[in-house]
Amino acid sequence: MMTTFYYVYILQSESDPDKHYTGMTQDLSSRLKAHNSGKVPHTSGYVPWRMINFFAFPTSEKASAFEKYLKTHSGRAFASKHF
Repeated sequence: MMTTFYYVYILQSESDPDKHYTGMTQDLSSRLKAHNSGKVPHTSGYVPWRMINFFAFPTSEKASAFEKYLKTHSGRAFASKHF
Protein backbone atom coordinates (compact mmCIF):
# COMPACT_ATOMS: atom_id res chain seq x y z
CA MET A 1 0.00 0.00 0.00
CA MET A 2 1.40 3.37 -1.05
CA THR A 3 0.94 6.27 1.36
CA THR A 4 0.31 9.77 0.06
CA PHE A 5 2.42 12.38 1.75
CA TYR A 6 2.00 16.12 2.00
CA TYR A 7 5.23 18.10 2.04
CA VAL A 8 6.11 21.41 3.61
CA TYR A 9 9.19 22.84 1.94
CA ILE A 10 11.57 25.76 2.36
CA LEU A 11 13.19 27.33 -0.67
CA GLN A 12 16.14 29.69 -0.86
CA SER A 13 16.69 32.05 -3.77
CA GLU A 14 20.00 31.48 -5.52
CA SER A 15 19.96 35.05 -6.88
CA ASP A 16 19.24 36.56 -3.43
CA PRO A 17 20.17 34.08 -0.66
CA ASP A 18 18.43 36.21 1.98
CA LYS A 19 15.06 35.40 0.35
CA HIS A 20 13.23 32.28 1.49
CA TYR A 21 9.83 30.84 0.65
CA THR A 22 7.79 28.27 2.57
CA GLY A 23 5.05 26.25 0.90
CA MET A 24 3.14 22.97 0.82
CA THR A 25 2.67 20.41 -1.97
CA GLN A 26 2.18 16.75 -2.76
CA ASP A 27 4.79 16.80 -5.55
CA LEU A 28 8.10 18.42 -4.62
CA SER A 29 9.71 18.10 -8.03
CA SER A 30 6.82 19.66 -9.96
CA ARG A 31 6.43 22.44 -7.42
CA LEU A 32 10.12 23.40 -7.58
CA LYS A 33 9.89 23.45 -11.39
CA ALA A 34 6.86 25.76 -11.14
CA HIS A 35 8.76 28.15 -8.87
CA ASN A 36 11.82 28.17 -11.14
CA SER A 37 9.80 28.67 -14.34
CA GLY A 38 8.22 31.84 -12.94
CA LYS A 39 4.70 30.36 -12.73
CA VAL A 40 4.40 31.31 -9.05
CA PRO A 41 3.91 35.10 -8.90
CA HIS A 42 5.15 35.40 -5.30
CA THR A 43 8.54 33.88 -6.13
CA SER A 44 9.02 34.82 -9.78
CA GLY A 45 11.23 37.82 -9.01
CA TYR A 46 13.89 35.77 -7.26
CA VAL A 47 14.50 32.78 -9.55
CA PRO A 48 16.24 30.39 -9.50
CA TRP A 49 15.29 28.66 -6.26
CA ARG A 50 16.77 25.66 -4.51
CA MET A 51 15.07 23.47 -1.96
CA ILE A 52 16.90 23.59 1.35
CA ASN A 53 14.47 21.54 3.50
CA PHE A 54 11.30 19.54 3.25
CA PHE A 55 9.13 17.70 5.75
CA ALA A 56 6.65 14.88 5.02
CA PHE A 57 3.28 14.57 6.76
CA PRO A 58 0.60 11.87 6.47
CA THR A 59 -2.29 14.37 6.35
CA SER A 60 -2.85 17.74 4.71
CA GLU A 61 -4.11 19.12 8.02
CA LYS A 62 -0.81 18.40 9.80
CA ALA A 63 1.22 19.75 6.88
CA SER A 64 -0.90 22.89 6.70
CA ALA A 65 -0.55 23.53 10.43
CA PHE A 66 3.25 23.18 10.22
CA GLU A 67 3.42 25.45 7.17
CA LYS A 68 1.38 28.09 8.99
CA TYR A 69 3.67 27.80 12.01
CA LEU A 70 6.81 28.23 9.88
CA LYS A 71 5.31 31.44 8.47
CA THR A 72 4.95 33.00 11.93
CA HIS A 73 7.66 35.05 13.60
CA SER A 74 8.54 32.22 16.01
CA GLY A 75 8.41 29.66 13.18
CA ARG A 76 10.84 31.68 11.05
CA ALA A 77 13.16 31.98 14.05
CA PHE A 78 12.93 28.23 14.65
CA ALA A 79 13.69 27.45 11.00
CA SER A 80 16.58 29.90 10.93
CA LYS A 81 18.13 28.36 14.02
CA HIS A 82 17.62 24.69 13.13
CA PHE A 83 17.71 24.52 9.34
